[in-house]
Amino acid sequence: MKVTFLGTGTSQGVPVIACKCEVCLSDNHKDKRLRTSALIEVDGKSFLIDIGPDFRQQMLNAGVDNIDAVLLTHEHHDHVGGLDDVRAFNFINKCPVDFYADSRVLEYLQRTFSYAFGENKYPGAPNINLHEIDDIFTIDDVRFIRIKGFHYRLPISGFRVGDFAYLTDFNYISDEEKEKLFGVKYLVINALRKQKHISHFSLPESLKLIKEISPKKAYLTHLSHQMGLHDEVSKILPDNVEIAYDGLVIEF
Repeated sequence: MKVTFLGTGTSQGVPVIACKCEVCLSDNHKDKRLRTSALIEVDGKSFLIDIGPDFRQQMLNAGVDNIDAVLLTHEHHDHVGGLDDVRAFNFINKCPVDFYADSRVLEYLQRTFSYAFGENKYPGAPNINLHEIDDIFTIDDVRFIRIKGFHYRLPISGFRVGDFAYLTDFNYISDEEKEKLFGVKYLVINALRKQKHISHFSLPESLKLIKEISPKKAYLTHLSHQMGLHDEVSKILPDNVEIAYDGLVIEF
């Protein structure tokens, strides 16, 4: 399995427009964060998790020439706003792109991007097949387990495939859903900032969950500029925890 972190920033990205804080002014490429997304390559298949407004640039940055499916965690714009740019894969591969999400998210896509789903579609509109997910679902013989939680009051999905699990935008997970995470060797989890937040795990909350799940390695994503400089925050993390950054590739 290979995982590429395409984006590791929060909804505004880093740097934030017009912000003059030390993180936004940093010259370190690890402090430059596009909106959160990841590419999972397993058994010869490529699965994209979330398709935010930076999708086009992320595909170009990573040199991606095919995706077999898109998995969506929830419907917020920083996670679905790049949907229109799947047209490039339609044109190149001459086939629709498959999207997987829960029913509420699929309904949102059909409302928001109605030009792509109507009976008389706009010429050149994205060609997309929608698939509703269950708690366990399979795509091209690859088995996924849905991890359910909350993003404030909004239900949200994380995903486990084999020894790898990916959670973003969570601020609550039940004990029942935690059970699905035990045994993972590699865990990606959101950590917005050091201070508590109404709709995202803070750094202390993420570290607490990591300690409970006890993966071999954990990676923090969906960071805001309020977290602080990559190199400085890295110094205070446990040995098995790293801050993910755009372009980071892990293979296992």
